[in-house]
Amino acid sequence: MLKVEAVSFQYTASIKTLQGIDFSLNEGAVLCVMGESGCGKSTLLKLIYGLLDTNKGNISWKDQPILGPEYHLVPGMPFIKHVAQDFDLMPFTTVSENIGKFLSRFYPEEKEVRTKELLEMIEMSDFAHIKVKNLSGGQQQRVAIARALAKEPELLLLDEPFGQIDNFKRNSLRRNLFHYLKEKNITCIIATHDGTDALSFADNLIVLRDHQIIENGTPMAIYSQPKSKYIAALFDDVNELSYNGQDLLLYPHELCFIEKSELKGVVKRSFFKGFYWVIEVDCLNQILFIKNESALPQGLEVFLEIKK
Repeated sequence: MLKVEAVSFQYTASIKTLQGIDFSLNEGAVLCVMGESGCGKSTLLKLIYGLLDTNKGNISWKDQPILGPEYHLVPGMPFIKHVAQDFDLMPFTTVSENIGKFLSRFYPEEKEVRTKELLEMIEMSDFAHIKVKNLSGGQQQRVAIARALAKEPELLLLDEPFGQIDNFKRNSLRRNLFHYLKEKNITCIIATHDGTDALSFADNLIVLRDHQIIENGTPMAIYSQPKSKYIAALFDDVNELSYNGQDLLLYPHELCFIEKSELKGVVKRSFFKGFYWVIEVDCLNQILFIKNESALPQGLEVFLEIKK
């Protein structure tokens, strides 16, 4: 189990980065850390890996303390792998050579099998003998993930791991990766802006804001009952509607159009989203976004119902 106990950190005396961070994570679980840019997601991963020393608090994995550069000449714990946003690959060697970098040369057959398995997982078997410098940013990101998994770490830390990957590859890579992690019982923490990572694959979710944890629970519970607009907006457009003395937070699918109701508005614009449209409506001098099967003409008077 990973334990992060009352951890605080700041790069300078005047600027706080993380304060009172406290959580635990079971072995084999996937944790998503979400929050706006600058909230401390990347710093938290560096602390857990041992690249930084905490100012206060303790971090441990299976009761073994995780300590930073003050205690280790070479920072970073051997049973943890950290995939940062800069990838840190060897550009003048091939994809296969990068993935197999940390595998023993004394077992060439095992190394070959392992490398092939990971190439298939990231869907880059055809690029095995291509030099990394000739790859796109998204392809390099996939290679970095595979290399981190080569020696099957106990804990994998991913910092925005799908940020540079095209949409048509991103979804299949997510499915492959998180299936692989569960199969191998590898614990994973992923820092991300993308709510899809949390809702589809995470067992737990932490939300950071103002250097602190403001929410910690299952993705389903946090999505279904967001405590603030900030939290809800991590997943989708969110409507903040003041109605009947209540301040409501509603996703676009939690409002619908009906023939008559007390909630009356005017259509401003329609946005095509593929198999549905998002309709922008001015209602009670508030701008709302409603999911609908078709576009609606600008200026049309409409009536709304809250489905929640």
